[in-house]
Amino acid sequence: MPASKRKRLRLARENAKSAGPLGSASGGDPDVGKDDEERELESFLFGKSFVPSSAKGKGPVVESQPQLQNQSSGLEHMLDEELFFIDDTQLDGDAVASNYDEDEPGRGSAEGEASSNGSDSDDDGTGSSSSSNSSSSVVQPTVQPSTRKKTAVWSDAADMRVTVSLATDTRLRKLRDAPTEDEVTGKVYEGKLRRQYEKINPVPEWAINARAKLHKRPKRRRDSSPSNSDGAEDDRDHQPLDDLLRSTGGLLSSSSKSQVLPSETLAIERLRDANQAAPSEGSITAVRFHPSPSVPVLLTTGTDRRLRLFNIDGLTNPLLQTIHIPDLVPNTALFHPSGSSILLTGPRPYYYTHDLQSGSTVRSPRSLWHGTTGAQEGEDRSLETAKFSPDGRTVAIGGRRGYVHLLDWSHGAGGGGQVVGSVKMHSGVKDVCWAGGANGARRELLTLGQDAEVYLWDLGSRKCVARWKDNGAFGPNCLEGGSRGDYYAIGSKTGIVNIYGPEAATIPSISAGRRSLKPLKTITNLTTSITSVRIDNTSQMMAIASRAKKDQLRLVHLPTLTTFANWPTSGTPLGSVTSVDFSAGSEFVAIGNTRGRAILYYLRHFGAGS
Repeated sequence: MPASKRKRLRLARENAKSAGPLGSASGGDPDVGKDDEERELESFLFGKSFVPSSAKGKGPVVESQPQLQNQSSGLEHMLDEELFFIDDTQLDGDAVASNYDEDEPGRGSAEGEASSNGSDSDDDGTGSSSSSNSSSSVVQPTVQPSTRKKTAVWSDAADMRVTVSLATDTRLRKLRDAPTEDEVTGKVYEGKLRRQYEKINPVPEWAINARAKLHKRPKRRRDSSPSNSDGAEDDRDHQPLDDLLRSTGGLLSSSSKSQVLPSETLAIERLRDANQAAPSEGSITAVRFHPSPSVPVLLTTGTDRRLRLFNIDGLTNPLLQTIHIPDLVPNTALFHPSGSSILLTGPRPYYYTHDLQSGSTVRSPRSLWHGTTGAQEGEDRSLETAKFSPDGRTVAIGGRRGYVHLLDWSHGAGGGGQVVGSVKMHSGVKDVCWAGGANGARRELLTLGQDAEVYLWDLGSRKCVARWKDNGAFGPNCLEGGSRGDYYAIGSKTGIVNIYGPEAATIPSISAGRRSLKPLKTITNLTTSITSVRIDNTSQMMAIASRAKKDQLRLVHLPTLTTFANWPTSGTPLGSVTSVDFSAGSEFVAIGNTRGRAILYYLRHFGAGS
């Protein structure tokens, strides 16, 4: 074998020993025929160390964690704003600021932490730490911490990108501020709707007062430590509780301040009729509220010979009870001052009493007046004029020929009362009234005669201690005195109402002669006969009415002795008024008329939260 052939065979055997597995590249180096990008990708996938071909043979190679180099990422020419973006970029600067103001304090820092965490993970995977730092400075706006601002429960970023046309929809044209205004953003549209709603439904006065008290900043206590930064917040949060604990009044009691009724205008509101659940089949003869403020009960009597009791809640006013009295038309109905019973009188020589606790109704005997002084042998066949004394122990009943009978109600409550005495005037009895004041301790009685003379009687001696004549009146019809004894009023058939002060019941004893008093004010707003006069329990308001003509009712402001000009109006449907009464707290006024309705009104000045 030639030497050249043997040499070639030996070289082939050496190459076979050093050759790799089938399919591998020739030679001992597996990277033969591969460029740097392919070998870099293999190092990233299989964890092999990567050494660029240009660095081979120039020194030791330091193995490191596989990383993607910037020169091969393809992102080196992109801006930071293109790498990171926010989904709601349509918001303007004011909207973004308002959103961050409504969020909780520290929301921006929380988002910054989230962004920085995300950038750390990217840095671990991509190695672009500089771009992630710059992106977090873009995401985190400068947020000033807001104080005492409520956090929005939920907000939709899509609402900010909505546009609404105000000109195309006829229902939305009223929201425009200018005739040329058309498309607005969702945020502006929401504000316009809120403004329109508040215009139609203004904020009630009680809510405004509550907010003012809530946001009123209390004075900082001198003993508070300056090191305690939350001291002002603690004082603000505990101020209502401190005021409540320092108070000695009840939790549900009204304010101790006296409510002064303004004289210019009357804040009054029409409610559902008090007897709408059961209207009277005839004319209303009397409406009366229960004397206790905690018992919202109203009674009505009518020519249908029925007594009805209603629970006055201002909404439905449900019917509580109906009592039919076949043999009596109850022209007069009175609650006992204690509120335990009701007295019913009419054009009959007897009366009825209804006990509210037991529900029983008892009629007095017909022989009540026989054998008594001044009874005139049973000639007193009408007991329509009757009044309770302030203490509830005596009932004064006007009789015939000037007699006024005094009935002991301690026996009358059970239906078996008796007349304990009588007083007599020189003319027929038109009306009677008890002197008020001193918490009902006084025992004087005022009686009004047909000759316009007023008698003041001392019930201890049953003698007339004073007598005076109504000034300028002709044909007196009714006499009314307030529960406090501050005012007394006399209505006449000519429509004139004279108002007197407390001196009407405190005149010194007169042995002889007559005396005339000058009234504080003469009310001439009505021109027909006065049939109803009623003074409320606060002695600030008086109602005068006449049933001879429709809508004849006026409310008088007693401290200034002027009538309210704003109510009633020409459109107030009062009808022919037969009876008027105020509730114990003066927040309700009930008006009965000849159509069998008990019209109910609400006086907002005396109502709750005023």
